[in-house]
Amino acid sequence: MSEKVSEKISEKIPRLTQLSHGGGCGCKIAPAILQKILAGTAGASIIPKELLVGAETSDDAAVYQINRDQAIVATTDFFMPIVDDPYDFGRIAATNAISDVYAMGGTPLFALAIVGMPVNVLPLETIGLILKGGEAVCREAGIPIAGGHTIDSVEPIYGLVAIGLVNPAHLKRNCSAQAGDKLILAKPLGVGVYSAALKKDQLHPADYAAMIENTTQLNTPGPLLACLDGVHAVTDVTGFGLLGHLLEICKGSGLRATVNYHDLPLLPRAREFVENGLVTGASGRNWESYGKDVNLAVDLDAAAKTLLTDPQTSGGLLVSCAPDTVTEVLSLFLQQGFGHVSVIGEMAEGRPGIAVIA
Repeated sequence: MSEKVSEKISEKIPRLTQLSHGGGCGCKIAPAILQKILAGTAGASIIPKELLVGAETSDDAAVYQINRDQAIVATTDFFMPIVDDPYDFGRIAATNAISDVYAMGGTPLFALAIVGMPVNVLPLETIGLILKGGEAVCREAGIPIAGGHTIDSVEPIYGLVAIGLVNPAHLKRNCSAQAGDKLILAKPLGVGVYSAALKKDQLHPADYAAMIENTTQLNTPGPLLACLDGVHAVTDVTGFGLLGHLLEICKGSGLRATVNYHDLPLLPRAREFVENGLVTGASGRNWESYGKDVNLAVDLDAAAKTLLTDPQTSGGLLVSCAPDTVTEVLSLFLQQGFGHVSVIGEMAEGRPGIAVIA
Protein backbone atom coordinates (compact mmCIF):
# COMPACT_ATOMS: atom_id res chain seq x y z
CA MET A 1 0.00 0.00 0.00
CA SER A 2 1.43 3.41 -1.01
CA GLU A 3 2.09 6.07 1.64
CA LYS A 4 -0.49 8.41 0.04
CA VAL A 5 -3.22 5.79 0.15
CA SER A 6 -2.27 4.95 3.76
CA GLU A 7 -2.49 8.64 4.71
CA LYS A 8 -5.96 8.94 3.14
CA ILE A 9 -7.18 5.91 5.09
CA SER A 10 -5.73 7.19 8.37
CA GLU A 11 -7.45 10.54 7.80
CA LYS A 12 -10.80 8.74 7.84
CA ILE A 13 -10.08 7.20 11.24
CA PRO A 14 -11.14 9.60 14.01
CA ARG A 15 -8.77 10.47 16.81
CA LEU A 16 -9.57 8.41 19.89
CA THR A 17 -9.70 11.51 22.09
CA GLN A 18 -12.29 13.06 19.75
CA LEU A 19 -14.66 10.16 20.37
CA SER A 20 -15.00 10.76 24.10
CA HIS A 21 -16.22 13.64 26.25
CA GLY A 22 -13.42 13.01 28.78
CA GLY A 23 -10.24 11.03 29.05
CA GLY A 24 -8.36 8.85 31.51
CA CYS A 25 -9.12 9.28 35.19
CA GLY A 26 -10.48 12.72 34.38
CA CYS A 27 -13.66 10.81 33.46
CA LYS A 28 -14.30 10.02 37.11
CA ILE A 29 -17.48 11.39 38.65
CA ALA A 30 -16.60 14.37 40.87
CA PRO A 31 -16.07 13.43 44.55
CA ALA A 32 -19.04 15.44 45.86
CA ILE A 33 -21.45 13.98 43.30
CA LEU A 34 -20.14 10.46 43.89
CA GLN A 35 -20.69 10.88 47.63
CA LYS A 36 -24.34 11.80 47.04
CA ILE A 37 -24.85 8.84 44.72
CA LEU A 38 -23.36 6.37 47.19
CA ALA A 39 -25.17 7.86 50.19
CA GLY A 40 -28.34 6.01 49.25
CA THR A 41 -26.56 2.66 49.25
CA ALA A 42 -25.12 2.87 52.77
CA GLY A 43 -25.97 -0.19 54.82
CA ALA A 44 -27.49 -2.04 51.87
CA SER A 45 -24.63 -4.49 51.40
CA ILE A 46 -23.89 -7.74 53.19
CA ILE A 47 -20.62 -7.29 55.10
CA PRO A 48 -19.09 -10.59 56.18
CA LYS A 49 -16.26 -10.59 58.71
CA GLU A 50 -13.90 -11.85 55.98
CA LEU A 51 -14.34 -8.58 54.06
CA LEU A 52 -11.35 -6.71 55.42
CA VAL A 53 -11.77 -3.69 53.13
CA GLY A 54 -15.00 -2.55 51.52
CA ALA A 55 -16.29 0.83 50.38
CA GLU A 56 -16.27 2.49 53.80
CA THR A 57 -13.03 4.50 53.36
CA SER A 58 -12.93 4.89 49.57
CA ASP A 59 -9.86 2.66 49.49
CA ASP A 60 -8.20 1.47 46.29
CA ALA A 61 -9.57 -2.09 46.25
CA ALA A 62 -11.74 -4.54 48.10
CA VAL A 63 -9.94 -7.14 50.22
CA TYR A 64 -11.47 -10.48 51.27
CA GLN A 65 -9.63 -12.85 53.60
CA ILE A 66 -9.60 -16.52 52.55
CA ASN A 67 -7.25 -17.95 55.19
CA ARG A 68 -4.86 -16.78 57.89
CA ASP A 69 -2.10 -15.75 55.48
CA GLN A 70 -3.98 -14.85 52.30
CA ALA A 71 -6.60 -12.34 51.23
CA ILE A 72 -7.96 -11.60 47.76
CA VAL A 73 -7.50 -8.05 46.45
CA ALA A 74 -10.12 -7.13 43.84
CA THR A 75 -10.52 -3.91 41.89
CA THR A 76 -11.75 -2.57 38.57
CA ASP A 77 -10.82 0.53 36.60
CA PHE A 78 -11.70 1.69 33.10
CA PHE A 79 -12.02 4.94 31.18
CA MET A 80 -12.16 6.69 27.83
CA PRO A 81 -9.00 7.49 25.83
CA ILE A 82 -6.46 9.92 27.20
CA VAL A 83 -4.23 9.58 24.12
CA ASP A 84 -4.86 8.89 20.42
CA ASP A 85 -2.42 6.03 19.97
CA PRO A 86 -4.51 2.87 20.57
CA TYR A 87 -1.61 0.76 21.82
CA ASP A 88 -0.57 3.45 24.31
CA PHE A 89 -4.20 3.86 25.44
CA GLY A 90 -4.34 0.16 26.26
CA ARG A 91 -1.05 0.29 28.12
CA ILE A 92 -2.08 3.29 30.23
CA ALA A 93 -5.48 1.83 31.13
CA ALA A 94 -4.00 -1.50 32.17
CA THR A 95 -1.22 0.10 34.24
CA ASN A 96 -3.78 2.27 35.99
CA ALA A 97 -6.05 -0.67 36.86
CA ILE A 98 -3.27 -2.87 38.23
CA SER A 99 -2.01 0.02 40.37
CA ASP A 100 -4.89 -0.41 42.80
CA VAL A 101 -3.64 -3.90 43.69
CA TYR A 102 -0.13 -2.56 44.31
CA ALA A 103 -1.53 0.29 46.42
CA MET A 104 -3.03 -2.23 48.86
CA GLY A 105 0.33 -3.97 49.16
CA GLY A 106 -0.89 -6.83 46.98
CA THR A 107 0.68 -8.90 44.22
CA PRO A 108 -1.38 -9.15 41.00
CA LEU A 109 -2.62 -12.62 39.99
CA PHE A 110 -4.68 -12.13 36.82
CA ALA A 111 -6.96 -9.67 35.06
CA LEU A 112 -10.23 -9.56 33.13
CA ALA A 113 -10.67 -7.08 30.28
CA ILE A 114 -13.48 -4.51 30.16
CA VAL A 115 -14.05 -3.41 26.56
CA GLY A 116 -16.65 -1.02 25.17
CA MET A 117 -16.02 0.13 21.59
CA PRO A 118 -17.90 1.94 18.79
CA VAL A 119 -17.37 -0.96 16.40
CA ASN A 120 -18.95 0.85 13.45
CA VAL A 121 -16.64 3.83 13.90
CA LEU A 122 -13.25 2.40 14.81
CA PRO A 123 -11.43 -0.14 12.60
CA LEU A 124 -11.17 -3.55 14.21
CA GLU A 125 -7.39 -3.26 13.88
CA THR A 126 -7.45 -0.15 16.09
CA ILE A 127 -9.53 -1.92 18.73
CA GLY A 128 -7.14 -4.85 18.56
CA LEU A 129 -4.17 -2.56 19.24
CA ILE A 130 -5.87 -1.23 22.38
CA LEU A 131 -6.22 -4.78 23.68
CA LYS A 132 -2.64 -5.61 22.72
CA GLY A 133 -1.42 -2.61 24.71
CA GLY A 134 -3.24 -3.90 27.77
CA GLU A 135 -1.83 -7.39 27.25
CA ALA A 136 1.71 -6.00 27.01
CA VAL A 137 1.45 -4.33 30.43
CA CYS A 138 -0.05 -7.46 31.96
CA ARG A 139 2.88 -9.48 30.64
CA GLU A 140 5.22 -6.96 32.25
CA ALA A 141 3.34 -7.40 35.52
CA GLY A 142 3.59 -11.19 35.11
CA ILE A 143 -0.15 -11.85 34.90
CA PRO A 144 -2.56 -13.15 32.24
CA ILE A 145 -5.74 -11.55 30.96
CA ALA A 146 -7.96 -14.55 31.65
CA GLY A 147 -11.20 -13.28 30.11
CA GLY A 148 -13.46 -10.26 30.14
CA HIS A 149 -16.55 -8.69 28.62
CA THR A 150 -17.17 -6.57 25.53
CA ILE A 151 -20.01 -4.27 24.46
CA ASP A 152 -20.72 -2.00 21.49
CA SER A 153 -20.67 1.51 22.97
CA VAL A 154 -20.83 5.08 21.71
CA GLU A 155 -17.49 6.02 23.25
CA PRO A 156 -14.36 3.84 23.41
CA ILE A 157 -13.83 2.39 26.89
CA TYR A 158 -11.08 0.07 28.08
CA GLY A 159 -9.85 -1.18 31.44
CA LEU A 160 -9.37 -4.20 33.63
CA VAL A 161 -10.70 -6.08 36.59
CA ALA A 162 -7.48 -6.81 38.50
CA ILE A 163 -7.23 -9.59 41.06
CA GLY A 164 -4.34 -10.04 43.48
CA LEU A 165 -3.24 -11.55 46.77
CA VAL A 166 -1.98 -9.96 49.97
CA ASN A 167 -1.00 -11.23 53.39
CA PRO A 168 -3.53 -9.61 55.75
CA ALA A 169 -0.67 -8.76 58.11
CA HIS A 170 0.91 -6.66 55.34
CA LEU A 171 -2.26 -5.01 54.05
CA LYS A 172 -1.85 -1.27 53.54
CA ARG A 173 -4.90 0.98 53.62
CA ASN A 174 -5.56 4.68 53.08
CA CYS A 175 -6.99 5.16 56.59
CA SER A 176 -4.09 4.14 58.83
CA ALA A 177 -1.71 7.11 58.72
CA GLN A 178 -0.20 8.24 62.02
CA ALA A 179 0.57 11.67 63.43
CA GLY A 180 4.18 12.57 62.66
CA ASP A 181 4.27 10.54 59.45
CA LYS A 182 6.06 11.94 56.42
CA LEU A 183 4.26 11.97 53.05
CA ILE A 184 6.07 10.62 50.00
CA LEU A 185 4.84 10.92 46.39
CA ALA A 186 6.42 8.61 43.82
CA LYS A 187 5.42 10.10 40.44
CA PRO A 188 5.27 13.68 39.14
CA LEU A 189 1.94 15.49 38.77
CA GLY A 190 0.57 17.02 35.60
CA VAL A 191 -0.86 14.14 33.55
CA GLY A 192 -4.26 15.82 33.22
CA VAL A 193 -2.64 19.04 32.07
CA TYR A 194 -0.58 17.13 29.50
CA SER A 195 -3.70 15.39 28.21
CA ALA A 196 -5.35 18.80 27.74
CA ALA A 197 -2.30 19.95 25.81
CA LEU A 198 -2.48 16.82 23.65
CA LYS A 199 -6.09 17.53 22.70
CA LYS A 200 -5.04 21.03 21.61
CA ASP A 201 -2.04 19.69 19.63
CA GLN A 202 0.35 21.51 21.98
CA LEU A 203 2.25 18.42 23.14
CA HIS A 204 5.67 18.00 21.54
CA PRO A 205 7.06 14.47 20.96
CA ALA A 206 9.36 14.78 24.00
CA ASP A 207 6.40 15.84 26.15
CA TYR A 208 4.34 12.92 24.90
CA ALA A 209 7.20 10.52 25.65
CA ALA A 210 7.40 11.86 29.22
CA MET A 211 3.66 11.43 29.66
CA ILE A 212 3.70 7.84 28.38
CA GLU A 213 6.72 6.93 30.52
CA ASN A 214 4.92 8.27 33.57
CA THR A 215 1.56 6.64 32.95
CA THR A 216 2.87 3.21 31.95
CA GLN A 217 5.28 2.76 34.87
CA LEU A 218 3.86 0.02 37.07
CA ASN A 219 3.72 0.83 40.79
CA THR A 220 5.62 -2.35 41.61
CA PRO A 221 7.12 -1.08 44.91
CA GLY A 222 3.70 -1.61 46.53
CA PRO A 223 4.24 -5.18 47.83
CA LEU A 224 7.71 -4.27 49.11
CA LEU A 225 6.37 -1.23 50.94
CA ALA A 226 3.78 -3.49 52.51
CA CYS A 227 6.50 -5.40 54.32
CA LEU A 228 7.82 -2.29 56.07
CA ASP A 229 6.32 -1.75 59.53
CA GLY A 230 7.05 1.97 59.30
CA VAL A 231 4.80 2.34 56.26
CA HIS A 232 1.39 3.09 57.72
CA ALA A 233 -0.85 4.11 54.81
CA VAL A 234 -0.67 3.91 51.00
CA THR A 235 -2.91 5.01 48.16
CA ASP A 236 -2.42 5.95 44.52
CA VAL A 237 -3.11 9.40 43.13
CA THR A 238 -5.61 9.29 40.26
CA GLY A 239 -8.72 11.18 39.14
CA PHE A 240 -9.40 13.23 42.29
CA GLY A 241 -5.93 14.78 42.12
CA LEU A 242 -3.29 14.87 44.86
CA LEU A 243 -5.48 16.84 47.27
CA GLY A 244 -8.50 14.59 46.79
CA HIS A 245 -6.68 11.36 47.50
CA LEU A 246 -4.66 12.85 50.35
CA LEU A 247 -7.91 14.09 51.85
CA GLU A 248 -9.18 10.50 51.86
CA ILE A 249 -6.12 9.59 53.95
CA CYS A 250 -6.81 12.51 56.29
CA LYS A 251 -10.48 11.70 56.82
CA GLY A 252 -9.90 7.97 57.16
CA SER A 253 -7.08 8.48 59.66
CA GLY A 254 -8.62 11.40 61.55
CA LEU A 255 -5.56 13.56 60.91
CA ARG A 256 -4.50 16.77 59.19
CA ALA A 257 -1.88 17.00 56.44
CA THR A 258 0.58 19.74 55.53
CA VAL A 259 1.92 19.78 51.97
CA ASN A 260 4.86 21.91 50.82
CA TYR A 261 3.93 22.95 47.28
CA HIS A 262 7.52 23.56 46.20
CA ASP A 263 8.47 19.99 47.10
CA LEU A 264 5.93 18.51 44.67
CA PRO A 265 7.39 16.70 41.65
CA LEU A 266 5.88 17.99 38.39
CA LEU A 267 6.11 16.91 34.77
CA PRO A 268 8.58 19.31 33.05
CA ARG A 269 6.08 21.61 31.29
CA ALA A 270 3.05 21.14 33.52
CA ARG A 271 3.04 24.63 35.01
CA GLU A 272 3.75 26.21 31.63
CA PHE A 273 0.74 24.45 30.12
CA VAL A 274 -1.51 25.56 32.99
CA GLU A 275 -0.38 29.17 32.58
CA ASN A 276 -1.32 28.88 28.89
CA GLY A 277 -4.84 27.76 29.79
CA LEU A 278 -4.39 24.06 29.08
CA VAL A 279 -6.38 22.52 31.93
CA THR A 280 -9.10 19.91 32.39
CA GLY A 281 -12.65 20.48 33.56
CA ALA A 282 -12.12 17.76 36.16
CA SER A 283 -9.64 19.96 38.04
CA GLY A 284 -12.31 22.59 38.70
CA ARG A 285 -14.88 19.94 39.66
CA ASN A 286 -12.40 18.44 42.10
CA TRP A 287 -11.85 21.78 43.83
CA GLU A 288 -15.58 22.43 44.05
CA SER A 289 -15.97 19.04 45.75
CA TYR A 290 -13.35 19.36 48.47
CA GLY A 291 -11.86 22.87 48.40
CA LYS A 292 -13.61 23.70 51.68
CA ASP A 293 -11.28 21.25 53.44
CA VAL A 294 -8.10 22.77 51.99
CA ASN A 295 -6.23 25.85 53.20
CA LEU A 296 -3.96 27.25 50.48
CA ALA A 297 -1.13 29.62 51.36
CA VAL A 298 -1.96 33.16 50.19
CA ASP A 299 1.09 33.30 47.94
CA LEU A 300 0.01 30.25 45.90
CA ASP A 301 -1.58 31.23 42.61
CA ALA A 302 -4.35 29.71 40.50
CA ALA A 303 -1.84 27.58 38.59
CA ALA A 304 -0.73 25.93 41.82
CA LYS A 305 -4.32 25.15 42.76
CA THR A 306 -4.89 23.61 39.32
CA LEU A 307 -1.86 21.34 39.63
CA LEU A 308 -2.87 20.25 43.13
CA THR A 309 -6.30 19.18 41.84
CA ASP A 310 -5.18 17.99 38.40
CA PRO A 311 -6.65 14.52 37.70
CA GLN A 312 -3.86 11.99 37.39
CA THR A 313 -4.17 8.90 35.24
CA SER A 314 -2.04 5.98 36.43
CA GLY A 315 -0.49 8.27 39.01
CA GLY A 316 2.09 7.51 41.65
CA LEU A 317 1.80 5.91 45.06
CA LEU A 318 1.29 8.28 47.97
CA VAL A 319 2.90 6.89 51.14
CA SER A 320 2.48 7.93 54.76
CA CYS A 321 5.37 6.55 56.80
CA ALA A 322 7.29 7.04 60.03
CA PRO A 323 10.21 9.53 59.80
CA ASP A 324 12.78 6.80 60.45
CA THR A 325 11.46 4.83 57.46
CA VAL A 326 11.73 7.65 54.91
CA THR A 327 15.23 6.78 53.70
CA GLU A 328 14.29 3.14 53.17
CA VAL A 329 11.11 4.07 51.28
CA LEU A 330 12.94 6.55 49.05
CA SER A 331 15.69 4.02 48.32
CA LEU A 332 13.13 1.37 47.42
CA PHE A 333 11.46 3.69 44.89
CA LEU A 334 14.75 4.87 43.42
CA GLN A 335 15.98 1.31 42.98
CA GLN A 336 12.88 0.57 40.90
CA GLY A 337 13.27 3.55 38.61
CA PHE A 338 11.09 6.19 40.27
CA GLY A 339 13.47 9.09 39.82
CA HIS A 340 10.97 11.81 40.78
CA VAL A 341 10.02 10.40 44.20
CA SER A 342 9.84 13.19 46.79
CA VAL A 343 8.96 13.91 50.41
CA ILE A 344 6.08 16.38 50.07
CA GLY A 345 4.68 16.89 53.57
CA GLU A 346 3.61 15.36 56.85
CA MET A 347 0.63 14.24 58.93
CA ALA A 348 -0.34 15.76 62.28
CA GLU A 349 -3.09 15.81 64.87
CA GLY A 350 -6.00 18.08 64.02
CA ARG A 351 -9.31 18.34 62.21
CA PRO A 352 -9.11 16.32 58.96
CA GLY A 353 -8.05 18.61 56.15
CA ILE A 354 -5.01 19.83 54.24
CA ALA A 355 -2.84 22.92 54.56
CA VAL A 356 -0.71 23.70 51.50
CA ILE A 357 2.27 25.92 52.27
CA ALA A 358 4.69 27.62 49.94
